[in-house]
Amino acid sequence: MYRTLVVRQGRSTRALATHAASVTPVPNQSRHDWRREEIQQIYDTPLMDLVFRAASVHRLHQDPRKIQLCTLMNIKTGGCTEDCSYCSQSSRYSTPTKASRLVEIEPVLEAARKAKANGSTRFCMGAAWRDLAGRKRGFERILEMVRQVRGMDMEVCTTLGMLSPEQARQLKEAGLTAYNHNLDTSREFYPTVITTRSYDERLDTISAVRNAGISVCSGGILGLGETDSDRVGLIYEVSNMPEHPESFPVNALVPIEGTPLEKNDPISHHTLLRTIATARIIMPKTIIRLAAGRSTLSEAEQAMCFMAGANAVFTGEQMLTTPCSPWDEDKSMMSRWGLEGMQSFQQGSVAEKERARLEAQASSQNGEHATTSP
Repeated sequence: MYRTLVVRQGRSTRALATHAASVTPVPNQSRHDWRREEIQQIYDTPLMDLVFRAASVHRLHQDPRKIQLCTLMNIKTGGCTEDCSYCSQSSRYSTPTKASRLVEIEPVLEAARKAKANGSTRFCMGAAWRDLAGRKRGFERILEMVRQVRGMDMEVCTTLGMLSPEQARQLKEAGLTAYNHNLDTSREFYPTVITTRSYDERLDTISAVRNAGISVCSGGILGLGETDSDRVGLIYEVSNMPEHPESFPVNALVPIEGTPLEKNDPISHHTLLRTIATARIIMPKTIIRLAAGRSTLSEAEQAMCFMAGANAVFTGEQMLTTPCSPWDEDKSMMSRWGLEGMQSFQQGSVAEKERARLEAQASSQNGEHATTSP
């Protein structure tokens, strides 16, 4: 398609033929019926056009100046019976990560207080378990951790493996904001990475979390040996859920000695950027989390990710078993780029679910009071 540009020079006029790029309209509403071919077409867009379109979507649905700061604590390390090929916490591999018991409550609260003092508004807790079967006392301790961290007016997230609907309900009542359960990659590539838990089992846990009224945090890992088609397949799976995940973490594999993927090459920045930009276009209201592997990116590379739609980072002393950018460095970087920290419960869908939890809690307490009153 060409258009005529008229240039006036004194009394003379000349016409120039210029190329006018065809631009796909920016969607105003979230869709849940994306076809895989459509997502692939977006992913394959020339990179600069893709980032421009993603930035436009981002500004239409999000405040581009806001970045959510999250801090992740490993509350139970190693000894996991799963065989995730990327994970140093699997008991099947000989890695530098040593197994430990579930931590006590006070060290968790101390870490949460420190995170809040440094600007983090979401505190995440991870335990290296396949599921919670036979862990009644440990689960009760975690529920108390959730209650007390939520009492600090922070968003609370956990990742504890597979959940039953009843366990999800208890976490919701304790005040859990979000539950992380990554799909990791496409349905087709998944069996080459993990054999001890099926893709559908992961989706069942996500359904239990969503049905309990907890926000879903589900994304993937780049650099597992997957193809572009697999990255598109991951976005296709999460975007066609009944609700888009509140959070979509984008992790870049950090190869760890002793795991089957220890010799994998680092994922390229342009692949990371394509994935973030495509996810932003497909899921305009979702928070896109720049997660594991961020510490390997330059400041300029991170800024491009923010421009393409990433609007959350993990910050602090460490992630689960991989390096993390310190709070001071992140706050200085954000200041240089004109970015600000997001407040707790600032995202619309998260605030809505929290409001529903508090209303249900108040209604239950009022009912108990009416029953016990003389």
